[in-house]
Amino acid sequence: MTATSQAQAFSKDQCVTGLRAAVGILEKWQASSDQACRILRISRSTYSRAKQRDPDWSVSLDSDQMQRISFILNIHATLRLVFDNPENVYGFAAMANENEFFNGRSPLEIMSQGDMISLYETFRRIDMLRGAQW
Repeated sequence: MTATSQAQAFSKDQCVTGLRAAVGILEKWQASSDQACRILRISRSTYSRAKQRDPDWSVSLDSDQMQRISFILNIHATLRLVFDNPENVYGFAAMANENEFFNGRSPLEIMSQGDMISLYETFRRIDMLRGAQW
């Protein structure tokens, strides 16, 4: 499947729903708008429109952007499984982490570097909290 045909596999409704969910999670994680835009690889105007909840708005996203959304949703799901209290579910991403990979930085700092590898590796480290074997 080519990148073009993969992007066409997602309807505009799926793109809007996924993007709004990811933006909502990033806001609860206290990500800045700049961090959210770098993590999701979207423009500031797309970010602003996603927050407005206009029912007539639609957006097309490519497979890379949808994969980034998937990582955010999966990190959130893992944090909800690992932690019982909302302070950790929503605060963990902004907390400095002394784990070797994070080296005193927060997961948000790593993810907001903007590259897919940083996002994937952050997901992988957080997913390991639930006992996933790699």
